[in-house]
Amino acid sequence: MQPPSAVTIANTDSPWIYLDVILENGGQGSPALSQKRDKFRALAESRTTKAIEAIARIGNLSNRQVYEYEDAEVKKIVRALREAIAGVEARFDAPRTRKSRFKL
Repeated sequence: MQPPSAVTIANTDSPWIYLDVILENGGQGSPALSQKRDKFRALAESRTTKAIEAIARIGNLSNRQVYEYEDAEVKKIVRALREAIAGVEARFDAPRTRKSRFKL
């Protein structure tokens, strides 16, 4: 069965209207959803790249010809980085809930 064209659709409850929107946006859904996804991707790529570069700079501190450090200090740095990553993972895994407001 062929879907009706967008011009002939009069019923706004038709699933074909949504399909037309998806097809017009390259399979991404509504224009607002596509914009949100594009924004997420751009920010995620930029911020992840910056985080990786910052971690590489921390790795540069391992040069014993330039720096002096103790193993306990290295363990603290690595633990802090792991905790930060665990916090990011938890935020993505947790369902989004609104903070409850205080009421009397």
